Amino acid sequence: MEEKYFASQEEIIGALVYGIIFLVLVTLGLILFFYYSRRKLVEKEIEKINIKLDHQRKILQTTIKVQEEERHRIAQDLHDAISSKLNVVSLTTNVLIEDETIANEHKDALNHILDITTRTLESSRKIAHELMPPILDKFGLTVALEELFDEFTSNTDINIKHDIESIEGLEKSNELHVFRITQELINNALVHGKASELQLELRKKDNGFVLVFKDNGVGFDIKTNKKKSGIGLQNIKSRVAILNGQLFVKSSKKTGSIFTINCKAYGH
Repeated sequence: MEEKYFASQEEIIGALVYGIIFLVLVTLGLILFFYYSRRKLVEKEIEKINIKLDHQRKILQTTIKVQEEERHRIAQDLHDAISSKLNVVSLTTNVLIEDETIANEHKDALNHILDITTRTLESSRKIAHELMPPILDKFGLTVALEELFDEFTSNTDINIKHDIESIEGLEKSNELHVFRITQELINNALVHGKASELQLELRKKDNGFVLVFKDNGVGFDIKTNKKKSGIGLQNIKSRVAILNGQLFVKSSKKTGSIFTINCKAYGH
C-alpha cells in the first residue's frame, strides 16, 4: 500500500516537473515569438523611415538644384541682357558728352545719366556675381571663400578671421553647397545677429570635413528658434542634409552663436 502511495506521489511530482518545464518552454517560445515579431515590425518601421528620409532627401536635392539653375539663369540674363544694354547706354552717353554742339546744361544731365548707368552696372554685376560666383568654377572653394570674405570686409568695420584647409576631392556641386552655407551664415550673423566679428574654420576630416562658424552677435534662443526657423536657417539645414551632414548650434543671448557642421561629402 505504501509502495503504491509513494509511486503515485513520484508520478505526481514527475508530472508537475514536466508540466513546469512545458510551461517554461511555452513561455520562452511566446517570448521569442513576440521578440522576433516585434523586431520585424521595428525593422519594417525603420525601413519605412529610411525610405521616407531618402524621398525627402531627393526632394531637397531637386529643390536646391532648381534654385541654383534659376540663379544661374537670372545671373546670365543680368549679364547678357541688362548689363549689355547698360553698356550701350553708357557708350552712347559718353559720345553725346564729347559732342561740342550740345549745351553745357544738357551735358550736366548726360553726366548724371552716365553716373546712374555706371552705378547700375556695378550693382547688376555684383548681383550676378552673388547669384553665381564664376571664381568658384575657375579657382575652387578656398579662393571663392576668400573673395567672399573680402567683399564683406572691404569698406566696412566687419572683421572676419578664417582658417581654410583645402578639401581635395570635393565635387563642384558640393563646393557650391559649402559656399552657399557660408554665405548664408555670414548674412544671418550680420543682419539678424548684428555681429561685428566672425570666425570660420574649415578642416578636412576622414572622408569629409568640419566647418565651424562663430560670431559675436546678439545670439538667439535655440528652443524658440527651432519652432520658427527662418528661411536662411532652413536653407542651411537643407544643404547640410544634402551633404550627408549634421548641424549643431550653440547660442545664447548677448554671447553670440557657434555653428558646427560635420559632413561626409566625398563620393556623393
